[in-house]
Amino acid sequence: NAAPRLGKVWDGALGDQRRAAEVVQALGRHLSGLQEPGRDTRLRALRAIRAEVQERPLSAPVLQEVFAKQLLRPLVRCLVGDPAERCRELAVQLTCHGLSHGARPAEALPCLLPALAQRLCPPHGQSHEPCEELRLALIQLLSLLLELCEAALAPYLPEIIRILQATLLDPYPEVKRESCRCAVASARAMPEHFHMQSEFLIKPLMQTVSHQHFRVRVAVIQATGTVIQFGNGKSVDDVLSHLAQRLFDEIPQVRQAVTSVVGEWLLHLRDRYSYFHKLIPLLLSSFTDEMPENKQLAVSYWKRIGLQWEKENEDDLKDKLDFYSAPTHYPEGVVRPELGCRELVTRNLSKILPGLCHDITDWVEGTRIKASQLLFILLLHAEDHITQHMELLLRTLYRVCLDEENNVVRNCVKAAELIGTFVNPKVSLKLLVSALEKTPMPSYLMILAAVIRGCPRQVLKPHLSYLANTLSQPEICQRSEEIFYMEQLLCCAITEVCQEDCKEISLQLMKVLVTIMAIPLAEHLHEKVEKSMCSLAQVQHLSGFLDLYKQHIDQLMEWVSVSHDGWNCYSPELLQLDVIATHSGPIIGEALQDFILILKTCLQPTKDPPMRLKLFTILSQLLQKANETINSQGQFLSYLEIVIKDILAPNLQWHAGRTAAAIRTTAVSCLWALIYSGMLSPKEIFKLEDALMPQVIATLDEDSKMTRLMACRIVSVILNICGKEFDLDKLNKIYPELLKRLDDAAHDVRLAAAQALTNWFKCIRNEDEKNVLKSNIEFLYRELLIHLDDPDQNIQRAVLEVLKEGSVLYPELLVKEIEAVEHKHRTPVYCNQLLQHIQSTGE
Repeated sequence: NAAPRLGKVWDGALGDQRRAAEVVQALGRHLSGLQEPGRDTRLRALRAIRAEVQERPLSAPVLQEVFAKQLLRPLVRCLVGDPAERCRELAVQLTCHGLSHGARPAEALPCLLPALAQRLCPPHGQSHEPCEELRLALIQLLSLLLELCEAALAPYLPEIIRILQATLLDPYPEVKRESCRCAVASARAMPEHFHMQSEFLIKPLMQTVSHQHFRVRVAVIQATGTVIQFGNGKSVDDVLSHLAQRLFDEIPQVRQAVTSVVGEWLLHLRDRYSYFHKLIPLLLSSFTDEMPENKQLAVSYWKRIGLQWEKENEDDLKDKLDFYSAPTHYPEGVVRPELGCRELVTRNLSKILPGLCHDITDWVEGTRIKASQLLFILLLHAEDHITQHMELLLRTLYRVCLDEENNVVRNCVKAAELIGTFVNPKVSLKLLVSALEKTPMPSYLMILAAVIRGCPRQVLKPHLSYLANTLSQPEICQRSEEIFYMEQLLCCAITEVCQEDCKEISLQLMKVLVTIMAIPLAEHLHEKVEKSMCSLAQVQHLSGFLDLYKQHIDQLMEWVSVSHDGWNCYSPELLQLDVIATHSGPIIGEALQDFILILKTCLQPTKDPPMRLKLFTILSQLLQKANETINSQGQFLSYLEIVIKDILAPNLQWHAGRTAAAIRTTAVSCLWALIYSGMLSPKEIFKLEDALMPQVIATLDEDSKMTRLMACRIVSVILNICGKEFDLDKLNKIYPELLKRLDDAAHDVRLAAAQALTNWFKCIRNEDEKNVLKSNIEFLYRELLIHLDDPDQNIQRAVLEVLKEGSVLYPELLVKEIEAVEHKHRTPVYCNQLLQHIQSTGE
């Protein structure tokens, strides 16, 4: 059976030889045409060769025989030296056909590789292929050789590397991409030799990695991955920064390529253990990629890497695999990473963190955002191992939380919450509070608030008193009036975390909240502060923040009054008292003794004038709704004598200066609010008049319109209520001052003075008083008749009412005065009305 088969093989070989001889004979005359100087002649010869070789069916042995012995060298000469692009193009095509269909393409390497090197990377002084399409064809020819010959190309690897060094920098993007494919093919075809030459490709690859065409960037990244995978692992250091920059690329495919390359290195790179700390950050950075596909790819790679590392280190992890339990408290909505992934991060965190903390403060916004995102992911993996890196972490977070970019701050706050979740509060709070006490800064408070939010309630409970006492210290809560500082201090309110456990620190939290509300510039925070107070009341099963004030009013008043004897207008306690007094509503009435004592001490004339102005403003505000505030318990009248003699009277005394005048205005305002509130009986008003009437009369001449107006109103009310009990001397002193106010520049003051004069006339009812005051009354008639000509009709009508009231005393005298001046009046109608009134009253 073997003999017939051998015969057939022998016959086939003889047939191939005859066929090859025929083709060689046919090609002879065409090959000579390649030497002709005319372009068209050479072109016809090449086309004829193509017709003989490419368009006719030839077996592989026949084509190999013809190509190797007859065609290769002429085609190579044409490829290298023919001046016509079309001829060189046909030469390349015929060469590719001969290689791809021949039986032994490796035999062409000694002739072909030097020609490719000469054309694509010629020695200095020689020209390379000028046509970009032909350069692409030549590099595709090299790619074909790599595919067909593989290991046989090992002796020519230096030439191949030299070619790729040049073509990777070619200006034609397609040549760059094909060169990347050739680099990959070279690495895979000759791995045992390639690692000695791979470093020479790194520089041109990195020079091309930022090319404007994204497909070129993708090809370069993929080629870099393979070149280093099969080459020298030391080159990882040379490419890391470039790959890191590509993670910021706008094109998702580029970022995906980086993720794939880094993932493959972490799985298969021979020296990967030496580069874990450099490669892990690159892969984990893709966890926050905006494209779900890229994110999923990174997660998939990371899981495989972790599982592989577990298997490779199974003996070291045996105890953890068998006995390690999951933490009782874990961030919501987050899947816990595999043990191998956590261990990889934990063991490399000390090498990763310093560089990351540097990047997170970089001047480039994108770098800071990416680094802050990575920090969160790393801490999520590190869990309780964060503890050993706390100082570096906190130092970085303090600085970064002042960043102008909100995304950076948000990510760092999330990272700080993980510190609260995984680190023992005994450690974290000690470091945070220590830094806060040394230098209270808003960023410190922001991190503290985040740590508190992340901390489990049961774990935080033993540290509540320490934390609350620290926050309520004046050095902390009164450190700054900066809005940002106050906002962060408010965020440290821990009612949401600790719930009912806050009952034991309720007073300290109230001090903090009152301090925040007391800051003048923090008005927009008042609603949030009230909300926090309500939450604090709710966890203690109280109905609202007023009950919270009721619970702590004594301690709060004691807290603010400790140093009240030394207050000035800049004292924070003054603002805190304002909040407690005005915000607590009726509860301030339960602490009236302490409140009045503070007012008595701080409203003495020797005290700071701006502070006294502030306190009088507070008192006036409370007196306007006395029964809902300071008199809610009905006890204010027991302190009336102190208010009159020790508070109001000293501050109504005249002193030179605008500040003193402003204080008198506020004191008069308080007096008017006290009288207007309706708390005082006639007996109490009489006591008030006896002590303050001279000072009130004196304020009728103040420069302030408001002071004059309120003084007129006060005098009017006092005359109305207890004027009938005044002796004639008092009445005689009052009316000239009121009469002067009828000439006041302010319309309201003139009206109030007219009303007061009406009440003054009502105070005279018996004949003895009339007789004694007859001359005064006559003078008043005369002056009031003049004011009937006031330009304002409202004043005219008010004066008319005064005269009507006064006409009861001496109607004949008033008629006489009217008749004497009637012809002088511009508005005699009021005189007629007055006469008619007197006549009707007499009848």
